[in-house]
Amino acid sequence: MEKGSAEPDVAQCHANLARGQFGAFIAIESIRLAQVSRKAEVDLAWRPTCNGSLKHLETNMHRSSRNKDGVTLGAAALAALFSLVGCGGSDGGTAAIDVPKALTCDDSIKTSFKPDELTSVLLVRSFKKGDPLLSPNAFDPNPVALNDLCLVKLLVGPGNPGPADAPSTSPGIGIEVWLPAKNRWNGRFHATGNGGWAGSEESDVMRNGSSAVGNDYRFAAAIAGSEGSVTASADNGHQSGPGVQSNMNGSFAMNPDGTINTTLWKDFSERSLHELAIKTKALTAAYYGSAPKFSYWDGGSTGGRQALKLAQAYPEDFDGIISGFPAINWSRFSTAAIFPQVVMQRDLGGSRLTAGQLDLVSNAAINACDVVGGQHLGYVPDATACAYDPAKDAQVICHANGGSNSTPTCVTPVQANAINKMWYGQTTDGSVPSPALDNGLSTNLTGLQRWYGVTRGTSLLGLAGDQPSLIALHHVAVELQDSRLADPSFRNARGNGADGWKQLTYPQLSDAFDRGIALQASFADIDTDNPDLSAFKARGGKLLHYHGESDQVIMPFGSVNYYNRVASRMGGFSEIQDFYRFYLIPGMGHGPVNGTSNPAANPPLPAPGQIYDLITDWVEKGIVPDRINLSSQSSTPVSKSRPICPYPKKATYVQGDANIAASYNCI
Repeated sequence: MEKGSAEPDVAQCHANLARGQFGAFIAIESIRLAQVSRKAEVDLAWRPTCNGSLKHLETNMHRSSRNKDGVTLGAAALAALFSLVGCGGSDGGTAAIDVPKALTCDDSIKTSFKPDELTSVLLVRSFKKGDPLLSPNAFDPNPVALNDLCLVKLLVGPGNPGPADAPSTSPGIGIEVWLPAKNRWNGRFHATGNGGWAGSEESDVMRNGSSAVGNDYRFAAAIAGSEGSVTASADNGHQSGPGVQSNMNGSFAMNPDGTINTTLWKDFSERSLHELAIKTKALTAAYYGSAPKFSYWDGGSTGGRQALKLAQAYPEDFDGIISGFPAINWSRFSTAAIFPQVVMQRDLGGSRLTAGQLDLVSNAAINACDVVGGQHLGYVPDATACAYDPAKDAQVICHANGGSNSTPTCVTPVQANAINKMWYGQTTDGSVPSPALDNGLSTNLTGLQRWYGVTRGTSLLGLAGDQPSLIALHHVAVELQDSRLADPSFRNARGNGADGWKQLTYPQLSDAFDRGIALQASFADIDTDNPDLSAFKARGGKLLHYHGESDQVIMPFGSVNYYNRVASRMGGFSEIQDFYRFYLIPGMGHGPVNGTSNPAANPPLPAPGQIYDLITDWVEKGIVPDRINLSSQSSTPVSKSRPICPYPKKATYVQGDANIAASYNCI
């Protein structure tokens, strides 16, 4: 290789690559190969102008290396690479390369886009503005294209072979990519996460995927149409059938013989996320002729867990990551989510508490803990400060049991104590300490407490309602490898679910908790609780994590626990807040909704797109999120606003109207 003028060209290529944030699939490989060419003088045709025969370069790339997933870069990807790096000579000229034409939105993509031998194109379809989309979704019965769009559905193998009717059988990972018109693309890649067990419609050529972002429940097609971003979602490696409710079924996680389906656990936990990233970036580069300038992951619940998995395991894939109300600590929280139901089976003889009873006690907790500046907010502003004990509140205890409540929704002392157990969280033996001594929300778990409960004032109907959380119940069946423990919707050749969970004792549920932890290798580390985010920090990534304190499904203090562990691992809060910020949102449920038992709570919540704007400003402009002011979605009974503060700071009342953000400081 010549010296002198050739060296700055390679350096410029590197700089352009870095600016493009093209970490996965192309940039890592090209940078590595460029370094190899300089150190080992491998003939990659890096001439002073970065010119060279595409065929010659590709031949040598094929011969010299494959990327870490064993995927050889093809001609289309290489063409995008040269477009991205802007390799030109010192005279500013462009490289004389035989670059293939950019892809067009038609069936030619099925033959032109071949990133590797495991990937096939299932569907290419063009939509004009106003055209009806393939299928309705949970939030829009008649969705239309908001602008001109190109839909490409991919299938990434190898999947998992098996009987055709077995839930554990899968052809592979379905990926759905929405490409805005070429003159409307904003240069961003905005991926969406999943909910529950996923298994959505990305590989179904007759339907749109039902994966949505966490902050405002927009589906991928709506994001692409409104923002002009490339969007993508995946089914995470299995197909549960159409509709949002399909994400509640975990039957795929167990093989027909009752063993753990490690192949699809791997796809579900992490591989599908990385495949979505690298395949969407490759398709984007081939379609537009340049790679995304910025890539973002935006997910809530399972999508929030996926967000943290990407930061932990694939730090190069995304520049900015939003993790909303994440389903991290998956095995722990799933097992603990069954605890309220086991409490009613063991302590109350299988008699369920009614919705009226649950709401009576929860609203009493709010009334006892929501006063700020002499005003009742209608929601609990700080769950850690609430130690309400219904067993000592005569106003909720039935008159026949020494209380003053004579309504049908009154509770007995035993029922009141059962609710205390639900708030405290799972214990090894079903015991619960006095709330005055321990309300269950310590940063670190101690004593007999296995995991957290939902916070006081949160609606208990999510976990203590008419049926257990099916997502959680199916996981318990898998970790104990007994399909009969699940409800009848769980299908397995050895026997479908038969509600065997009703016979579980406290020690047996505690054993399930331990089994879930012990099986993390088989579950592909589904708990997603690795506190080492040093690689993500080093690559310049930014991470926004938020969780509602009144999440009815996933215990919010699991997020608190994780953030504290990250801080402890990486040198303290000051060492992580330059790239990772965490916010608790009082009153918010599982998503940007009122999660309390009080329908009139009207808590301040993130506005649609508010969190996404914060992460893009942080990544692209260097504006670090700090105090964030939220507003309520309604003016009934009164409009409210409130700041949320980067943990461990809290919104502290100073003076004035407690329902106005200006009355608080972050301290």
